[in-house]
Amino acid sequence: MYLTLSVHSSHAVVTLNRPDKLNALTSEMFESFDQYLDQLDRDEKLRALIITASGERAFCAGTDIAELQNSTDGRMISSRGQALCDRIENFPVPVIAAINGIAAGGGMELALACHLRIASTNASFSLPETKLGLIPGYGGSQRLARELGVGQTLEMMLTGRALSTAEALQFGLINKVVDPDTLMETAVSLAEDIAKLSPLSVRTSLKSVTRGLNLSLEDGLKLETELFASLFETEDAREGIRAFLEKREPSFKGR
Repeated sequence: MYLTLSVHSSHAVVTLNRPDKLNALTSEMFESFDQYLDQLDRDEKLRALIITASGERAFCAGTDIAELQNSTDGRMISSRGQALCDRIENFPVPVIAAINGIAAGGGMELALACHLRIASTNASFSLPETKLGLIPGYGGSQRLARELGVGQTLEMMLTGRALSTAEALQFGLINKVVDPDTLMETAVSLAEDIAKLSPLSVRTSLKSVTRGLNLSLEDGLKLETELFASLFETEDAREGIRAFLEKREPSFKGR
């Protein structure tokens, strides 16, 4: 299978598994992604999702070029990619990209949709679609501009130049750089740290940030107040406050 899923006690791992083709995305992989996300969305024990890839050369080199050549429906291709990235960005638990190697085109756009990004030292990031006579179609021109600003985004798009991990870290595009041998260990450790927190608080934090980005500051602050108030009456909030005062670790129940 070109996409695999493994479910653990509190986190799951989706792995792009097409290393001989630099894990380029096919129609089959898009369908599998949707099926896996449907399954995981129903998992009440899930606390984090990790997206990574097999092999050492690439996280994902983008969309399969052979499929692009045989397609005549650019609107469908873009809409399909945007739908997947939107779903990842709005997924109810944190999605961590563990980026091993090249993240180019649709692969970078996939990483941009994730909430947290850990990269190995051999990773690189690019939007080279202009070299094909195209532009990013899965949300890259919009998400990257919000991450890096207009100037850096346009330079990447207009030149096709790849960012190194050092540059990506400097620009705030990724959270951490680690050796390739410790990439998954680091990602799993982060997922386990998240799992220790209140699942209600974690999910609401995601909602506050991802929804708030598309609002004015005034409306974003109103959203924050509503979400804060919704948590304030929960058992988890009472337990967290009580545990802090009693100087012990909280036991969150997700209620």
